[in-house]
Amino acid sequence: MVTLQLRQLDIPPGQRVLLHDVTWHEFESILEELGEHRGTRIAYDNGILEIMAPLPEHEDDKEIISDLLKDFLEELDIEFRTLGSTTFKNQAMFKGIEPDQCFYIQNESVIRGKKRLDLTIDPPPDLALEVDVTSRTHPETYAALGVPELWRREGDRIQIYVLQSGQYVEMTDSPTFPGWYLHTVIPTYVEQSRKIGRNKTMRAFRAWVREK
Repeated sequence: MVTLQLRQLDIPPGQRVLLHDVTWHEFESILEELGEHRGTRIAYDNGILEIMAPLPEHEDDKEIISDLLKDFLEELDIEFRTLGSTTFKNQAMFKGIEPDQCFYIQNESVIRGKKRLDLTIDPPPDLALEVDVTSRTHPETYAALGVPELWRREGDRIQIYVLQSGQYVEMTDSPTFPGWYLHTVIPTYVEQSRKIGRNKTMRAFRAWVREK
């Protein structure tokens, strides 16, 4: 048997590596070896481990969408907590995932001040964001972990999925922000940011929220 070190892996941006027959113990060891300060994302599902390196386009969209949603929550004075690409995992389900971004909104007060989360006792994020430049979203993993709402950015669209009876159902509006139709509004400001810059776009978006 040939044994390779993780440091020998060189994953080009936009590409992924799949490892099969990875035990939970090996998964935990790989996470520890990879560390928290890295550019790759992981997903684990019943022995299959995916390691993916995002493209700059992916990271750009993730950041601007996240910033717009943060601005929206701040304007409405809604407390929230973002945990970025934190590794969420549940050994009993043999699943783990690192979202592009995630928000605690309804359950922000439940996890407020906590430095470590355990999904066997703590709630999952209320909303997870995935930017699918390379078709990476794993809805079945998010569903198994009980994430109530999943936003999936693909192309120039944001699709909203809500967990119902253990499966995601696509919705025409976010139940977290009813009546705002942010999934149609935010892509417009993402595109605008590419033309006039981030700061002007953020000011314009905040003004739109206040007017509405």
